[in-house]
Amino acid sequence: MNETLLIFKNGPFNKYWRIITSGNTLEVTYGKVGSVRSVKRKRFSNSDICRRESEKQIKSKLEKGYVVVQSSFQLTMASTMNEELFWELLELCKQNENSFDEQQQWLVEQLTKKTIKDLVVFDFIFSQQFRKSFTSDLWAASFIATGVSTDECFDGFRAWMITLGKEAYEAAIKDPETLLPYLEELREQGEQPQQEEILDVASLAYEEKTGLDEDAFYNLYNQYVHDLYLDPVLQFDWNEFDHESLKRKFPKLWDVYGEKPFK
Repeated sequence: MNETLLIFKNGPFNKYWRIITSGNTLEVTYGKVGSVRSVKRKRFSNSDICRRESEKQIKSKLEKGYVVVQSSFQLTMASTMNEELFWELLELCKQNENSFDEQQQWLVEQLTKKTIKDLVVFDFIFSQQFRKSFTSDLWAASFIATGVSTDECFDGFRAWMITLGKEAYEAAIKDPETLLPYLEELREQGEQPQQEEILDVASLAYEEKTGLDEDAFYNLYNQYVHDLYLDPVLQFDWNEFDHESLKRKFPKLWDVYGEKPFK
């Protein structure tokens, strides 16, 4: 399968055009960035004819001023949202609200003021950052702190980590024991290191803006972000039933939470 993605910038309006060839089938998707797409498909008698037709259409678009982009992410980045603003929003959220529910509500409120394109890019950046913490070491730290080793618990733990801000998040990826002061603060507040609520803020903001549900948001997301990522198979060097292996791995975390995890 071959894919070419083009974009045409015209003031505040950006148009995209994507062509995909697979064997003797050609598919063209086009529209304004952030709007509902249009799709055309055509089947040819053989793959060579299909390829030549694709090349012809690409040449025509380039002559009209379209430019090639390297990924769907570059397309979505035709918005005001970027990684710096992403972390800035999370930092402001932490400063303005205390409870997890309040933080979710605050972020949704702020995102509803953004464009649909911004919501897509925010969710893309969140996904990119979230993946960085899918490590064996952090899963071990999550298990020590919570006493639970399920996928859902680990996701909630990593979502909580992101809300700590960029500096704390990146430090924890390198050394999970840097989470100790944040965990202690959380325990004093009677909260859990679980913030799965934050995972849905972009889709909730989309629902607020449009009245459409989560499925509609992710259908739109998938139009612009061909995200085929799958979490890797982790190689664990620890065992939840082997407490000594966990104690050796993270002695500081174990001393505090090994026998008395969050409940």
